[in-house]
Amino acid sequence: MNKFNMLAIAAAAAITAGPVFAQNWPARTVRIIVPYAAGGNTDYTARTVGAKIAEMWGQQVVVDNRPGGGTNIGSELAATAAPDGYTLFMGGASNAINMTLYAKPPYNTARDFAPVVWCVQGAALLAAHPSLPAKNAKELIALAKSKPGQLNYGHAGLGSSNHMAGELLKYMAGINIVHVPYKGNAPSITDAISGNVEMVFSGVPALVPHIKSGRLRPIAISSLQRFPAVPDVPTFDESGVKGYEASNWFGLMAPSKVSKAIISKVNADVNKALAMKDVREKFSRDGLITKGGTIETFDQFIRAETEKYANVIKKAGIKQL
Repeated sequence: MNKFNMLAIAAAAAITAGPVFAQNWPARTVRIIVPYAAGGNTDYTARTVGAKIAEMWGQQVVVDNRPGGGTNIGSELAATAAPDGYTLFMGGASNAINMTLYAKPPYNTARDFAPVVWCVQGAALLAAHPSLPAKNAKELIALAKSKPGQLNYGHAGLGSSNHMAGELLKYMAGINIVHVPYKGNAPSITDAISGNVEMVFSGVPALVPHIKSGRLRPIAISSLQRFPAVPDVPTFDESGVKGYEASNWFGLMAPSKVSKAIISKVNADVNKALAMKDVREKFSRDGLITKGGTIETFDQFIRAETEKYANVIKKAGIKQL
């Protein structure tokens, strides 16, 4: 056998190895790294999706919670994992935000991760203490313009998606309101209820009980369309801040060198899971919209989010960490 034939055989073997490996994958437990503690929406999404694909694959899918460092600890661990398909990552808005928020992030989302499938999308809701004179977004913007730098809003922490929702509103509406960072959603909501801050940006599920009780007043929601969980709350877009959208999203990613065959398999199977009625209803009850779709759509979305938040952080003059 001459050298040319040997090279041709080797090349053919390399081409077919990926699909064959994917057919036999997974042969053991798959883990999904979540860069937050157990109990939040990211963890909830990973466990809901993981349970369904585990049934399809006949293998365990375990969630590995690695909180800390503004999600950088879990993100770096996932980005540097062996690219064999046995480590997946439930990424989110922080993986777009952190590319600009941190001067030297320990990973690069575009370089170190391969997008797999967009799972769900949430939204931030701006709610106010009942004593605030503004009853909707138009009145709030007018009030903020008449009192620059005198109104404030609480959020879950510096660089959180809720913080970015507020900064995007300031930028697009041309207002100056002061952000007050907290260590998580719960204390920011508590202080808004007590009137220690005038407003709070938070995820929908956490605010709904307080809106229903009248302890907080909804101003507007950050999605482009009204949200099923709060259908009577208008969007900022329909309230005059055209094009405003700040979403909290979650999707599966993989280390960048995982084979395309495995990524395609995971994408197809997760899409099947997301199409299940019980899964869609479960997410809907918790204020999340089921997404799914192609690898390419998710990739384009992540890149657009990264660019959007880079502009927000720079325009807001947020100092890099």
